[in-house]
Amino acid sequence: MLIHRKDKQIHTNGMDLTVISMGPGWIAMEKPCHMSIHNEPGEDLCSLVSAYLENEPEPAQYLECDFSYGVHPVNRLDKQTSGVVILACRPDIFRFLARQFENREVEKLYFALLHGSFEPGYETGIWDWPLTKKAEGGKLPQGKGRRVASTTRYRIIETSPHFSMAELIPLTGRKHQIRRHAKMAGHPVVGDNRYGTVRSLRYLRSRCDFNRLALHCMSMTIKPPGKAFPETLTSAGIPKEIKELFEKDRSIDTLNQPGR
Repeated sequence: MLIHRKDKQIHTNGMDLTVISMGPGWIAMEKPCHMSIHNEPGEDLCSLVSAYLENEPEPAQYLECDFSYGVHPVNRLDKQTSGVVILACRPDIFRFLARQFENREVEKLYFALLHGSFEPGYETGIWDWPLTKKAEGGKLPQGKGRRVASTTRYRIIETSPHFSMAELIPLTGRKHQIRRHAKMAGHPVVGDNRYGTVRSLRYLRSRCDFNRLALHCMSMTIKPPGKAFPETLTSAGIPKEIKELFEKDRSIDTLNQPGR
């Protein structure tokens, strides 16, 4: 399995965006937090990439863009979630890639900063609470009505006095699945304005200057068009603001050690 990176910064409409990889008909981008994938013309990721390609003949020619089709997301992330997004600029390529998501052939790896600590022996496991396909509010994250099988694999990799850094692999694709499962486990994603608490959000904003959801799509393993084997498209890493919040909290533990 190849870790595939061809990072390149593109400048469009006054913004710098990172290209992770690309090939004829598709382009993998690193979506920043606070940016929608679509539905905000002129400001969303698809609009910005489309504007760039329309003004740059060389990459547009390499991607074999169909400008009558436009740029469309193969996968989606919430506005507050950062990380890997794959876009298609040809309908046949969109169908080829989307089919892999529909057949659950794509492995997605997320990193999240979660509230609280996990009991010994529960640092790895599976959350398999059924969820409705439609996301509900924080008071009932599992949703009302018919629920379907939903599975998330998690592993805690580091801890601090108040947080746990986790790797998460969603094995199904329900809306807000990781956020809802984390809430149901009693460890909401840090900065979650839907499934977190008002008190924690107020503290993070006023005392920590933290104003985002601490959830990041780190990588996506998928078979690109024309390739014989799957490739792993990976982001540059955990965003700086998430790492800084975690390190700052972990330093509290260091300062409180005996002899300091």
